[in-house]
Amino acid sequence: MAPHDKTYGGGSRSGRDDRRGGGGGSRYGGAGSNKTGGGGDYHGVRKGRVEKSRIERVGRSFGGGDRRGSGGNTQDLTVRNMDFSNLAPFKKNFYQEHPIVANRSPYDVQRYRDEHEITVRGKAPNPIEDFSEAYFPDYVMKEIKRQGYKVPTPIQAQGWPIAMSGHNFVGIAKTGSGKTLGYILPAIVHINNQQPLSRGEGPIALVLAPTRELAQQIQQVATEFGSSSYVRNTCVFGGAPKGGQMRDLQRGCEIVIATPGRLIDFLAAGATNLKRCTYLVLDEADRMLDMGFEPQIRKILSQIRPDRQTLMWSATWPKEVKQLAEDFLGNYIQINIGSLELSANHNIRQVIEICDENDKETKLKSLLSQIYDTGENPGKIIIFVETKRRVDHLVRYIRSFGVRCGAIHGDKSQSERDFVLREFRSGKSNILVATDVAARGLEAKSMLYGGDKMSTYNAISTLNT
Repeated sequence: MAPHDKTYGGGSRSGRDDRRGGGGGSRYGGAGSNKTGGGGDYHGVRKGRVEKSRIERVGRSFGGGDRRGSGGNTQDLTVRNMDFSNLAPFKKNFYQEHPIVANRSPYDVQRYRDEHEITVRGKAPNPIEDFSEAYFPDYVMKEIKRQGYKVPTPIQAQGWPIAMSGHNFVGIAKTGSGKTLGYILPAIVHINNQQPLSRGEGPIALVLAPTRELAQQIQQVATEFGSSSYVRNTCVFGGAPKGGQMRDLQRGCEIVIATPGRLIDFLAAGATNLKRCTYLVLDEADRMLDMGFEPQIRKILSQIRPDRQTLMWSATWPKEVKQLAEDFLGNYIQINIGSLELSANHNIRQVIEICDENDKETKLKSLLSQIYDTGENPGKIIIFVETKRRVDHLVRYIRSFGVRCGAIHGDKSQSERDFVLREFRSGKSNILVATDVAARGLEAKSMLYGGDKMSTYNAISTLNT
């Protein structure tokens, strides 16, 4: 049993309602509309030629881009000012260093950091090298074993001791580095050491994410690891009905995962508050700023007690993100995995073809024919495009080959997005055309070919690999 488990135990906390489940988002999404599917199967492109020339009629065509997010700077940011007088004290340091970790020599610690390209700014605890060295509660360790994790990723190995110690910190690591688990597990421990929520109280832990898809993936991890200790969560985002989300907030959830715009709506309506929030996560902070969410983020942070613990995660470290950290994190520890500069992922083979605008469709058709000719299973293909109008046009073009293809952009409803992602992940539809709303946080196993912003159909201003 972990040291901080001796008082609170591994089950539900005193005063907890054991009827509650681990997640609050099962109602969101739904079966969706099969209009996003497309006809035919992926054998419509064969031997370098088009075998079927059927152009499907699809819904509306939309102009403009997705770059400003849902809400942008036009949202009404009027919320009530918070009174931070008479704040109840809370505990945020739950870390007890394992003897093995404490006894590692400075040489061994530096060797581990160098081996995994970990750079630390500030006085950070020694990294752990095994899950058993983290002193996580028994219910967390059971789920880690059930999920089949072997060793912590570098961001987890160095980030967990910092987060469990109650420090503010910035973690910079590429997408897919395991950072979601890096902040969810300390959040669960943090929550289980606070007083239980009463009805009408807001969350203890708040996670802000830039897109609906990323928010839903975070919720899945929170549900998997929080359900055994009765840590409730909900996911609030635009594009879905407010009623179910509002009921979850009013019943009380220890963890709220939210996109900034929808959370501002609920705060302004008085559906929830952040008086109990003592653990804040800004995930993909650079992406949120790029989407124009800085006013919403600053307004949300003004509603949270200043002595909170704040964790900021980012794939890059531009000056805007650095300024946000300086403004709100105070004396923080920074850890970086790999280079601070944005660079290509060396695990991915990248091919760049430069051609005229009028030649792009012909090039794409030739590439798809080449991919489909390599075998019976062409794998999964993601094509990133700059604008919503271009997404719809390209989907019609690809479907004219008799190839099943889905689309995601900001004007698609949540049910349509969920349906397209399910079809793509299951392999029923192996081509996804999307704007940059899906540029990060999209998990798809068995990825064979992927477009990213460096090799997109429409190259855009910010290259991101």
